[in-house]
Amino acid sequence: MADMTPPAGAGAFLSEHGWADATVLPLAGDASFRRYFRVTDGARSAVLMDAPPPEEDPRPFIAIAGWLTDHGFLPPQILAADMEQGLVLLGDLGDVRFRETVDAAPAEESALYGVAVDLLVDLARHPAAAVPPYDRAVLHREAGLLVEWYAPAIGLSVDIDGYRAAWDAVFDHALAATPVTVLRDYHAENLMLVGAGRRLGLLDFQDALAGHPAYDLVSLLQDARRTVDPALEAAMLARYRAATGADEDFMAAYHVLGAQRNAKIVGIFTRLWQRDGKPRYAALCPRVWAYLERDLAQPVLTPVKRWFDANIPADRRGDPLEIAA
Repeated sequence: MADMTPPAGAGAFLSEHGWADATVLPLAGDASFRRYFRVTDGARSAVLMDAPPPEEDPRPFIAIAGWLTDHGFLPPQILAADMEQGLVLLGDLGDVRFRETVDAAPAEESALYGVAVDLLVDLARHPAAAVPPYDRAVLHREAGLLVEWYAPAIGLSVDIDGYRAAWDAVFDHALAATPVTVLRDYHAENLMLVGAGRRLGLLDFQDALAGHPAYDLVSLLQDARRTVDPALEAAMLARYRAATGADEDFMAAYHVLGAQRNAKIVGIFTRLWQRDGKPRYAALCPRVWAYLERDLAQPVLTPVKRWFDANIPADRRGDPLEIAA
């Protein structure tokens, strides 16, 4: 459990920016070193982000928030920042999160996912922000997290060179001719429903890159933290394709990026358990494996599927903590 005591410099920072009498209460931690606190003063409220250096750097978050605002999207407003301490005061997008709303009202699931898909349609209409490329090197580095962390955690010795070669054979499909801004963690727990019109507020976009528009669709529809039914996934893909004219090449990219992202997440969740002492993430791996296997069944991923079949038996795909035990 993250320590949710406000950082030492919070009081002076808030006082400097007009919140001297505010109450500071824990809001959330996440899988990184970042922590969030709600700051209230009478009817006013804001969110304090603690992104402590050197582990965190809030500048990319601030830059992408500005880009999103300029292009008509709804990130938290940047109210104040202290780069040296890693403190950022944000506008408060409220407490109505997409995840809990959909879970509480299943009849609204399709409509709400439709809104989230439509935002990605809009995002894909804009040239990419000035961010690094989501290129082959990044794709390889991320996919490699599975063999770096998951395989050793469950006691498997695997063909690492063959793994890289298998991915290299399919990554051409995942490299966009015209890149868009990829938020990279666009899923139900990072979307807020703001105001009476329930406009989508955006969180956790500091790692944005310029890459293929299918990636954020994968993040939404193959959500590591919430099971998305295959029928809903298919309906939302059809909605996106109808709005954009996305063709079979787009679908090939979707499945390659789905497999790549899910392999990465299995590695990251294993690392969070083993290195960072956060075992709850290991328990999410079976869902991620289910998505990964759905993607591997697509013909475009035949080389990668062959590697998995030869190196990671079906009964070794799951919760690494349980398998290791």
